Amino acid sequence: MDILLKVWTFFATNVLQQPAFMIGLIVMIGYILLRKPWYDILAGTLKAIVGYLILMVGSGGLVNNFRPVLVGLKDRFQMNAMVIDPYFGQNAVTAGVEEVFGKGFGDAMILLFIAFIVNILLVRFSKYTKLRALFTTGNVQVQQAATAYWLIMFACPFLLNGRVAMLVVMALLLGAYWAVGSNLTIKPCQEDTDGAGFCLAHQQMFGVALSYYLAGKLFGKESKKNNGKEIRKIEDIELPGFMSIFNDNMVCTSILMVIFFGAILCILGRDYLVEGEFMKEGASMFFYVLQTCLYFAVYLAILQLGVRTFVAELTASFQGIADRILPGSVPGVDCAVIFGFGAANAVTLGFLSGFVGQILAIVALILLKSPVLVICGFVPVFFDNATIGVFANEKGGFKAALILPFFSGLCQVFGSAFIAGWVGMAAYGGYLGMWDWAVIWPVFTVVMKYLSYIGIGIVLVALLAIPQIQYWKDKKGYFLMTEDYEAYKEMKANK
Repeated sequence: MDILLKVWTFFATNVLQQPAFMIGLIVMIGYILLRKPWYDILAGTLKAIVGYLILMVGSGGLVNNFRPVLVGLKDRFQMNAMVIDPYFGQNAVTAGVEEVFGKGFGDAMILLFIAFIVNILLVRFSKYTKLRALFTTGNVQVQQAATAYWLIMFACPFLLNGRVAMLVVMALLLGAYWAVGSNLTIKPCQEDTDGAGFCLAHQQMFGVALSYYLAGKLFGKESKKNNGKEIRKIEDIELPGFMSIFNDNMVCTSILMVIFFGAILCILGRDYLVEGEFMKEGASMFFYVLQTCLYFAVYLAILQLGVRTFVAELTASFQGIADRILPGSVPGVDCAVIFGFGAANAVTLGFLSGFVGQILAIVALILLKSPVLVICGFVPVFFDNATIGVFANEKGGFKAALILPFFSGLCQVFGSAFIAGWVGMAAYGGYLGMWDWAVIWPVFTVVMKYLSYIGIGIVLVALLAIPQIQYWKDKKGYFLMTEDYEAYKEMKANK
């Protein structure tokens, strides 16, 4: 048993928690199952790993670039508050779980392992479960396992006496959430990418599915107001005169970031930026602000390059896994992958709309004298809302891309303040804070807290019922969508 645990620990630390190597492993296995020559397997694996590393450079650069603003809002204005960010949330669990529940953080990694097996089994028996998506984003799985570990222990203290029973219940819930959530994003991803063959496995899967549905019903062709007319997407809008420069996403991102974040950096002031070692003594404030803001456009371009590099290899190789091990399945990947397929300006618009929503929600918490004050982290405000913006634009046009991320920002702050304050995570400085964990998991926690074992059953049954409902609504196209997207499109066109 100790040997197996050591092997799992090594794999979890060096592969599962390193998404680039996890994606590389999946690509390698897929090409082996497709019986490709060894040199094609090697080339495809390397391209997938390097592509994902490029994506991570872009993502990491965006996060680090936002740091002066995040730290400044907290320090400059003496705002002692909880940060909504996956890494702050994971650190909060690590710091507080033993003190609050008398349990070690190591069990969260065992939970991850069992939940991943649950996800695989649910997809393997897709004939019965109707689930087609394998969650492969390892770093996200670690963050979610940590947060779920705390929430379920809080909601179900009667499980604390039995370690095995506790981990099994947790794994069933988390594994079902991974499988069902990523499965919900298959249709939005296939339609947005014209059948690229992946779905999202991240922190806003239910948020994406709901936003995609609302965008169509409220703003798109399915809206009664539009009466089947074509919608105006961001990329369709031709701006007049000098405003036509905003049609170029790199220019648009640069200008908006200079205006938006440049103003915040100027409010923070030169003295603070120098004291915090963000800016060198004697450096030009003007050029520091300009460079910092323009790096947003740089990192977005890097991120999109990474997406283009690894997605082709992943989708081609995963066919081997789908054919031989998990029939009809697709890989779930990082939400940033969708930025390479949607309108680039939708990324910027979704991000800024969500940020405005978060700021207004934080102001409301201050005015209402909330016992829990929230500081927005970059990961939720960018990756949730930019992702929702891309999908909303595709289904409902620029109005949807402007409005739905704004409401997402409100949900992230208000939902996180409620759940983190209630379960006690706010006292340790952070909460995961992304859409599903600010909206969906608080609902799960309330149901389990007040209905005990019946609540656990209700949550699990409700999750597993979702793919059944999806299948029932489109029996002919449900599996065809992932097995042969061109045939699926033809079927839909004939209808």
